[in-house]
Amino acid sequence: MFHKKAIIIGSGIAGLATAIRLRDQNFDVEIYESNAFPGGKLTEIHQNGYRFDCGPSLFTMPQFVEELFIISKKEIADYFQYSKKEVVCNYFYEDGTRFKALADTQKFAKEAEKTFNVKDTEILKYFKNSKLKYDLTSSLFLKKSLHKLSTYLSADTIKAISRISSLGINTSLHKLNSGGFKDPRLVQFFDRFATYNGSSPYLTPGIMSMIPHLEQYYGTFFPKGGMYSITKSLYQLALDIGVTFHFESKVDQIKVVNKKAIGIIVDKSLIKGDLIVSNMDIVPTYRKLLPDQKSPEKTLMQPRSSSALIFYWGIKKKFPELDLHNIFFSENYKEEFEYIFEKKKVCNDPTVYINITAKNEANDAPDGCENWFVMINVPGNEGQDWNDIINRSRKNIVYKLSKLLHTNIEELIESEEILDPRSIESKTQSYQGSLYGSSSNNKYAAFLRHPNFSKKIKNLYFCGGSVHPGGGIPLCLLSGKIVSELIKKDYKL
Repeated sequence: MFHKKAIIIGSGIAGLATAIRLRDQNFDVEIYESNAFPGGKLTEIHQNGYRFDCGPSLFTMPQFVEELFIISKKEIADYFQYSKKEVVCNYFYEDGTRFKALADTQKFAKEAEKTFNVKDTEILKYFKNSKLKYDLTSSLFLKKSLHKLSTYLSADTIKAISRISSLGINTSLHKLNSGGFKDPRLVQFFDRFATYNGSSPYLTPGIMSMIPHLEQYYGTFFPKGGMYSITKSLYQLALDIGVTFHFESKVDQIKVVNKKAIGIIVDKSLIKGDLIVSNMDIVPTYRKLLPDQKSPEKTLMQPRSSSALIFYWGIKKKFPELDLHNIFFSENYKEEFEYIFEKKKVCNDPTVYINITAKNEANDAPDGCENWFVMINVPGNEGQDWNDIINRSRKNIVYKLSKLLHTNIEELIESEEILDPRSIESKTQSYQGSLYGSSSNNKYAAFLRHPNFSKKIKNLYFCGGSVHPGGGIPLCLLSGKIVSELIKKDYKL
């Protein structure tokens, strides 16, 4: 029986997925985590009777979670349950417009026709083109290593190249949307999807118009018990199949001898392994764990994605008009994106949009109350005066929400916790607090991400949102799959 030892640094969602897949390949797997809990960004906090999900608020493409239970020969229902949402999101515009984005594509198009200056056929055509882009490129950009020659010799790649003119690579997402729709509110709606990978619609290429397809075709879901149940279920699955966890075990170095990773240094002790997988952000992986190795500076210096400023508010009231996901748009859309992605500061009105996840499930909030996850996009941490930014942002957010919901929100906040780029960086080791690693603000961004393996150090691999294929739950899970397939080929399993 094949048995070799795999060491994984970090227990984020990608690290957990990689561990589960490597156990399926008969590796002995050990995870070293500096925190006292698993999950990386996907964790939870409890405060004053409220429970908050700390990380991603949107769950799509659950098939990538399901795969992990299938290969482990476990019943997913014993660990994890979720339901599909009929309403993807509620949208609030400052001119008073409200739009309910329905999960059913035909109903969505009809609702959009009633709300915006658009025919339902134009909406359906947009979604058809989104699907085309995804179908042409997903196997190349999402499911395989972009840094292996075999990827480019496949029939899927040749097909994608033959249709390259239809992918929107040479225009921005905003130009594509504004060229297709007359109503600026609808352009703003579809521009927002750039933020799903921490990018600007004015800079990221039009191929990103494939992202709405993921919501409309695959649907959006909500796990029973909240988003943190994704972490809890995968952690329990990993335990049950034999993965070993070492919490509060900070890795100080990846030990490299003769251009081969042989283990890690923890508390001055060498722990040997046959292969190492870093689920740590790629920048601190090189800067802190590989200080004696030559770093890929061009890759590490790529502009980072946006970060977030999040207020976790306990609200002593229920709002029937709010769904699980709600977006409050700002009128100063373009100017604010310029501040976030180009000027690297925050303007006087720093609310490109306000993302509220409002829940009142059992154990999430006291009776008659709701827990709010209130997020705005901000730049990464580059030494800004975050205390001032937080104060100004909070004041502005409370004002806008009070105006749009016709309620004095300040009077309803009875519990508050704040997460900003500094604390995101310190808690998760995400360089500058970026949520998705490097940004996707140019057409070559996918190729400039760090690969899932080291080209110079044998037995060293990488997973997570800062490497290929990118950030967000589905892509992090896919990075674990890509790593496991690379290892399977390298070890001829």
